[in-house]
Amino acid sequence: MGRARAPEAGSAAAPAFPRQLSPRTMRVLGPSLSAGRLLRLRLPPWQPQPPGPRLSSGRPAAAGALERAMDELLHRAVPAMPAYELREKTPARAENQCADFVSFYGGLAETAERAELLSRLARGFGVDHSQVAEQSAGVLQLRQQPREAAVLLQAEDRLRYALVPRYRSLFHHISKMEGGVRFLVRLRADLLEAQALKLVEGPHVREMNGVLKNMLSEWFSSGFLNLERVTWHSPCEVLQRISEAEAVHPVKTWMDMKRRVGPYRRCYFFSHCSTPGEPLIVLHVALTNEISSSIQTIIVKECPPSETEERNKITTAIFYSLSLTQQGLQGVELGAFLIKRVVKELQKEFPPLDAFSSLSPIPGFTKWLLGLLKSKAKEHGRSGLLTDSESQEIAELTGGPALETLQTLLSSSEWAQSEQLVRALQAPLMRLCAWYLYGEKHRGYALNPVAHFHLQNGAVLWRINWLADISLKGVTGACGLMVNYRYFLEDTAANSTAYLGSKSIKASEQVLSLVAQFQKNSKL
Repeated sequence: MGRARAPEAGSAAAPAFPRQLSPRTMRVLGPSLSAGRLLRLRLPPWQPQPPGPRLSSGRPAAAGALERAMDELLHRAVPAMPAYELREKTPARAENQCADFVSFYGGLAETAERAELLSRLARGFGVDHSQVAEQSAGVLQLRQQPREAAVLLQAEDRLRYALVPRYRSLFHHISKMEGGVRFLVRLRADLLEAQALKLVEGPHVREMNGVLKNMLSEWFSSGFLNLERVTWHSPCEVLQRISEAEAVHPVKTWMDMKRRVGPYRRCYFFSHCSTPGEPLIVLHVALTNEISSSIQTIIVKECPPSETEERNKITTAIFYSLSLTQQGLQGVELGAFLIKRVVKELQKEFPPLDAFSSLSPIPGFTKWLLGLLKSKAKEHGRSGLLTDSESQEIAELTGGPALETLQTLLSSSEWAQSEQLVRALQAPLMRLCAWYLYGEKHRGYALNPVAHFHLQNGAVLWRINWLADISLKGVTGACGLMVNYRYFLEDTAANSTAYLGSKSIKASEQVLSLVAQFQKNSKL
């Protein structure tokens, strides 16, 4: 399971579906997938954007003309903040001005051009600091004098109004346009991409991102979201969209997709009330009789197309993939709401269901471990990462110093093909992974983003699984390890409060034992 930056969300390439299917494959897939449906499921051809103004590093005059056009647009399109007394009156031309901004922005073909426009918007159309200072002084003066409460409250309201950036009004008016909220989601995705590429930086850009995220959080709150289940008979466009958006375990074939929505599997997504049927975030669930320790048993297991569910044997729900389809919604609380809603839905369908757990990837573990090995290799003497017997065994198997050769081994997936190396590395990698999830922190919270997501939802760091994902991505990204975050429904509220309040992680005996072993070796 995985944010985007989500908790376990990212961009995945669209699966390479075959252009033509054999008659046998068509029979296996079933009559619901007609030729017409196949045609509609193919990705549409890429359509180039209409030419618009462009920045040109080789033509300063052209770049200057575009920058002037940007400034003229922003001064025209971003409404000035009306006087406090007129704050609830919408300017008559606001809609046309917003349409100009949307049209101009859509005509910018390059990421750098959009980043430049957003940077100018953030820097030049934020809060009027002179007004903030003036209103703050007024509030402080009133607090020093005996006044009626209503006078002070109005002064504080004026201060709040002064703290609203001008661009918020632009976003507010755009949201009222047809397709306006969708446009703002894309705009924030562009802003996040520009920040990641270092095309825009600074406090003004971060502030604008925060303002837009908060607005989207209001528009995409749980009351506006619809829970929808996906089956093999769902609209073609929905199946295609979900297969493209799958970021944790990419969909490879049509049969793969059919298994993920077939017997003993459930797939749900949230859509917004304004765009029903359009997935925003997708959750895949496996229905089992135990907590799964390997993703191979979930997404690789072959299930006959005619298999029917033995409902009395279903006691456990495994959340094995959570993918955000709209990158502009990163940071908006959708995943936690989706899990809660799905739990209620499954409890209605399967009353005996009493165990809920994730089977989650551990993104960033290999990268963190390689950095740790590199730093320890520079130190002379015992590193504390490996016991003496482990170092000796690894050195004998690889023919070189343990820490140095481990860096080379873990940089690829070839070590997983050697039974001897797999056996030798199991104990140290399990210890190191336990410490990474439990002990490595960012501002007091779990460093790993997937761990942080589940722990703040009230889950327990329950079990670390060896060679749970032997795919190339699984081995290179997390040494084949995966982790179960278990949800004890009666304890989630208390666990969440403890984690968010005192930064305390609830973990099982297995995890705590591994952490203790790591601390003993490392003398932490």
